[in-house]
Amino acid sequence: MIILAATPIGNLGDVTTRLVEALSTTTVIASEDTRVTVHLLKALGIENRPKLISLHDHNERGKAAELVELARDTDILVLSDAGMPTVSDPGFHLVDAAVQAGVTVTALPGPSAVLTALAVSGLPTDRFTFEGFLPRKHGERVGALRELAAERRTMVFFESAKRLAASLTDLQATLGADRRVVVCRELTKFFEEVKRGTAAELVEWAAAGVKGEICIVVAGAPARVLDLETGVAEVHALVAAGARLKDAAADVSAASGLGKRDLYEAALTRKAPAPSRNAEYPTLPNR
Repeated sequence: MIILAATPIGNLGDVTTRLVEALSTTTVIASEDTRVTVHLLKALGIENRPKLISLHDHNERGKAAELVELARDTDILVLSDAGMPTVSDPGFHLVDAAVQAGVTVTALPGPSAVLTALAVSGLPTDRFTFEGFLPRKHGERVGALRELAAERRTMVFFESAKRLAASLTDLQATLGADRRVVVCRELTKFFEEVKRGTAAELVEWAAAGVKGEICIVVAGAPARVLDLETGVAEVHALVAAGARLKDAAADVSAASGLGKRDLYEAALTRKAPAPSRNAEYPTLPNR
């Protein structure tokens, strides 16, 4: 089988008993960086020396089929440098290939930067979304943030320390200066720091430069206050644009706090506004 194993995200003391047992007995490890795996084995005092196979972003697609076939005869332990494989780390294409081939995939749970950052942020944890790394380029990053401007769930991002200030500046510009933001730096390590504030406050804080591994946790958008009539009008607009009525009602409900069933039933019983004459007979372009 394929065994995905979470490794410590900073503090070696967070290694699980199951991981130590697996590292002590496995014969094959596919790891993001074999040097990191060798260091982990030595740090834990494990004398087992399994076969190490490099599995990273640049070779995973090519290696997946080979590893899946190998996993039919022996267990393969899959490790990333820190945290759970497949979560903004190599492993997804391997798991996908294994599933398609009918090879069993399981996991050894453990440390997670995403869940740790979410837990200590002080922001709502009942519903959240993990968005991985923000795009490197300014324009693409702004576009990605604009798409999330109405997201009601708490959002978790990974970010490079060298791009943190720029990303927070773009976040402030797109989501608003008052949006609540938490930057978690060096989680579980000696210099762990959790900085909370508004987007504007954290832009100022990060301007001087920040080092370390970074997670950003952002509060979801506040619910818009709509009356039912306005909500139904928005549902009709989405339907006119091609959405199914059920989906349109769900989208407006999520963004406004109005009941999904109330919106759906009201939209059914109330006529949508007739399209304008210009919409029915668009003006032809000049030739």
